[in-house]
Amino acid sequence: MKLRVGVVGVGPSWESRHLPALRSLSDRFEVRAVCDPVQHRAEQVAKQFGASLHDGFRLLSSREDIDAILQLSARFYGTAPIYAACDQAKAVYCAAAIDMDARESTALYERVKSSGIAFMAEFPCRLSPATLRLKELIATKLGKPRLLFCNRRRTSSPNHKGNTRCLHDLVELVDWCRFVVGEEPSSVMATGHQATASPATDYLSVTLDYSAEGETGTGPLAVIGCGDYISPSLQESLAYRRPADLKVVCENGIAFVDLPHTVAWFDEAGQHLETLDHERPVGELLLLHFQRAVESLILRPTNLDDAHRSILVANQARLSCESGQRIFC
Repeated sequence: MKLRVGVVGVGPSWESRHLPALRSLSDRFEVRAVCDPVQHRAEQVAKQFGASLHDGFRLLSSREDIDAILQLSARFYGTAPIYAACDQAKAVYCAAAIDMDARESTALYERVKSSGIAFMAEFPCRLSPATLRLKELIATKLGKPRLLFCNRRRTSSPNHKGNTRCLHDLVELVDWCRFVVGEEPSSVMATGHQATASPATDYLSVTLDYSAEGETGTGPLAVIGCGDYISPSLQESLAYRRPADLKVVCENGIAFVDLPHTVAWFDEAGQHLETLDHERPVGELLLLHFQRAVESLILRPTNLDDAHRSILVANQARLSCESGQRIFC
């Protein structure tokens, strides 16, 4: 049975992730309708799939021949398509980076939860083959994580105003660290660097402490660095001495993860290198996970709680950055 979907917003990962995944899974997904504020882009996507073109997401959501909404961009739309999907009892796959404060996140969380729809926020780090293999190694070889060093750096873009890009990345990286550690952080400390030419924060350093209450510094510690401080003219420097996406120091060894497929790990026996490029692409894994959530008649697995929690922690990091103080979760 094919899942009939409507695409709301064509995001930055369309060509690299979503288009190839939808084409590869054409026996599982059928794109019925497309809506995007940029007319020529919407027309192009609609033509690629022989889908209907809509000017508004509300009309698209109300179609009886659509089972789910793929919100792939929040530009101009924000959270409104998710609320519209809740009103129409349509499942939601949210790949859009939506900037929300704690109050807005809580309101959306309550609305989605009360609607009973299947909801999935796209967290590719969590479901990447390298991350899933890392979790296996933690359980069988390496032991519990003690220190995590998470890195993401991009070229700066004039299309991302203010602090939004760093914060969007931070939500995903917070979720990634929460997934690897398997616990909730007890406190957050953050510092940021403000670009001299604008009020934007072009780099954030966030420390998540997973210690028990009153025992700061005794449990696992995750240090996240993300920023878009490299100008487009220096883009080649991104690959120079590039740090691992994630380095994890464990009880019995250390692992280096490069998304989506590579894990290098060290224990008493020496070095081990695993390249998992025989696995399905991440885009396909994410959509298949969503399909299972929609079609399950007994239990609808959802990462709504994870998305909500990661947004709250990212906002606490922003408060810590502004106040210069540790924020307890």
